[in-house]
Amino acid sequence: MSPVEKRSVTIRGHRTSYSLEKPFYDDLVAIAAERKLTLAALVAEIDETRPRDANLSSALRLYVLDWAKRANNA
Repeated sequence: MSPVEKRSVTIRGHRTSYSLEKPFYDDLVAIAAERKLTLAALVAEIDETRPRDANLSSALRLYVLDWAKRANNA
């Protein structure tokens, strides 16, 4: 299993961090590229739509999982 890596991002002028395993991070980078967004813009979008009781790292993982499920059903 891939170790969890901590990364930092600036969202709306506020510096925050999230922790993801490399496969999730790699998929997030690929999704951002496919959507023609910067990684920071994609993370900000996910942050804006996540439930306030969910942490950012979990929201990112769930976004990647949902993206993969939708791709498999297309």
